[in-house]
Amino acid sequence: MTEHGIMTEHGNPAEHVDVLIVGAGPTGLALGIDLARRGVDALVVERGPGLSPGSRGKGIQPRTMEVFDDLGVLDAILAAGGDYPVGMIWQDGERVAEQNMFDPAETNEDSPYGAPWMVPQWRTQEILRARLDELGGRVSFGREVTGLTQDEDGVTVAFASGAPARARYAVAADGGRSVIRRGLGIGMTGDTVDPNPILVADTRITGLDRDNWHIFPPHGAEGFLAICPLAGTEDFQVVAQILDDTAPDLSLDGVRKIVAARSHLAPEDITELRWASDFRPRAALADRFRQGRVFLAGDAAHVHSPAGGQGLNTSVQDAYNLGWKLGAVLRGEAPASLLDTYEEERLPNAAEMLGLSTKVHRGEARRGEATRQLGIGYRESGLTEETRAPGEGIRAGDRAPNRTVAGVRLLDAFRGPHWTLLALGTEAPAIGDSDALRVVEGPAAETYGTGLFLVRPDGYVGWAGDAEEGLAKYTERFNLGRPTGS
Repeated sequence: MTEHGIMTEHGNPAEHVDVLIVGAGPTGLALGIDLARRGVDALVVERGPGLSPGSRGKGIQPRTMEVFDDLGVLDAILAAGGDYPVGMIWQDGERVAEQNMFDPAETNEDSPYGAPWMVPQWRTQEILRARLDELGGRVSFGREVTGLTQDEDGVTVAFASGAPARARYAVAADGGRSVIRRGLGIGMTGDTVDPNPILVADTRITGLDRDNWHIFPPHGAEGFLAICPLAGTEDFQVVAQILDDTAPDLSLDGVRKIVAARSHLAPEDITELRWASDFRPRAALADRFRQGRVFLAGDAAHVHSPAGGQGLNTSVQDAYNLGWKLGAVLRGEAPASLLDTYEEERLPNAAEMLGLSTKVHRGEARRGEATRQLGIGYRESGLTEETRAPGEGIRAGDRAPNRTVAGVRLLDAFRGPHWTLLALGTEAPAIGDSDALRVVEGPAAETYGTGLFLVRPDGYVGWAGDAEEGLAKYTERFNLGRPTGS
């Protein structure tokens, strides 16, 4: 018998970790990276034999690019992808109009990543996996979860084969059909966004340029067809709506027939089928994001229409929000009650992004400022303390934008698992000694103005004030203090 009373059927003790992450998609891998750099013993388990294939969520939004910058993968993401092309509408084999797929966005110092960046999801996962390996993190494949139990001390997860695992906390990042969520009895509320099946496939195509996102509007009994060149690859992503409510043929011949029937391309122009899947667009939100020591993240917590590119990005934000909180609790730097703020902060934001995805899918909203996710914030959170009189500019709970302060680029200062105290136009107070806090002092900065801004590890302002009164009490909640150098 182990200290937790968990044994395998052969008498061998279960594997022990601090955090067990179920699912090696972008959510689970991003969380694994964040925990690994905090020294947390985390294990990512995946039921498949390897990382999942397919382009799937191919759009990386500007806010997620800031997150990837912090996690140390942005250079690889930039090298692997490219800008989205202009849409080209076809009719009867002729180009008839161009269409901007996204509202124009300008980069500026506040948000240096202005527009979405295209990277096929399989490549994003490879980059995240490589970073996790670099940090000493672990992924174990072929681990299909069959059950989960929890008690006051931790969580025990059973697998179809092999020994169970014992963790202080578990995170379900196992997708929209989450075994963990269903096992916990947590329901999902939502509806079908589009009753028609959608086919999505990664293909090789000849006779079609890679300078445009090719759009073939619905015609007669046929649904829409869109063919997008996948940046950084030789592939095209084919997306086709199936109007007759039959399961689409996912074979090469099936994809060829659909493309040939809806475009000027001949069947033989589709030279290779690399991956294919089908789904019915829906929007659904889990009733809760936490039950005891188990958390839901990513598609296990919210399922989006792919329109607008919000699913993967919202999922990475879940991981980024949860990672620093688990790290602080496990290291004894914060009380376990900090974990209550994960659901408090992420559930309403996920609900908002779900609504936006649905509106984009139905043509009721553009792919614009809101889809870039730079405006997401936590002003109503229990972690947010704004001590100043109401006013304009950055407030506690807002994303901390980039600026250059006394020669320091703030996104560079924020990079890492620490908190950051910005003292702008005022002197930074002495609040003890800690490696968990970096101080940046300088003149008042545009967007921020004058004051003290305590920026959380996930890049949001936790506390803001004109003077230091109340700051020490806030920092005591997280065992923060003055760093060894600014």
